[in-house]
Amino acid sequence: MTARWIEANGVQLRYDLTTGPRLTVVLIHEMGGTLESWDDVVGPLSEFASVLRYDQRGVGLSEKVPGPVTIEQLAADLAGLLDALGIRQPVAVAGVAVGAAVAAAFAALYPSRIAALLMLAPATDLRGAKRVAALRRIEAIERAGVRAAFADAPSNAPARFAVLRLTSDPMGLCAIWRMLADLEMSHLFSRIACPTLVAAAMRDAARPPEHVSDVADRIPGARLIAIDTTHYMAIETPQLVERTIVGFLKDRGLG
Repeated sequence: MTARWIEANGVQLRYDLTTGPRLTVVLIHEMGGTLESWDDVVGPLSEFASVLRYDQRGVGLSEKVPGPVTIEQLAADLAGLLDALGIRQPVAVAGVAVGAAVAAAFAALYPSRIAALLMLAPATDLRGAKRVAALRRIEAIERAGVRAAFADAPSNAPARFAVLRLTSDPMGLCAIWRMLADLEMSHLFSRIACPTLVAAAMRDAARPPEHVSDVADRIPGARLIAIDTTHYMAIETPQLVERTIVGFLKDRGLG
């Protein structure tokens, strides 16, 4: 992979574009991840479509911008990235966890630019005790850094994700987490009109299938499935993720 950077929506974004057949599939990483989260998905997926992935603002090797971020801003970053790369045709967008929330916002706000939406283990809000715990974790990151803040966290994350998270910019990670803590997407979900797949991970303690089904219920015409994987599905079960993406797009006559 050759790292590249491009100006998009006022920030420098690091991206990777693997050229394949005509359709472009955009992959959006989870909170704490980077475009490397998709390393093992890209190869097989590029036999079906061109594949675009990128580090979101404040993440990985993209530009670090101080201050809060909004879901609308992150969706606009993707629109700006497509403009900068000259990708005019509608794209399929797949996101994991918070990446799925960004993908959904893009589908709602830029309906003419999306051919299909795939939300994998979507993280679209934080409620009750989860929100309280997240705010405490954010405070710990701001006070002591990423390593110390997660020292007491369950060790169920795969080793590669744990390494990616340790390389996170603390302020960038906290900005996205604060966005999630206050996120309300009902007004965006109701505007999604493209073919939509919502995939729950059967072995996901953070976003169990019953939580994910609530997301699907709020998106007109969304299809809900459960797949045998974990929250870190792009890293731990990349072949299953690739088959899920390609299968849905083929069913919709895309690619």
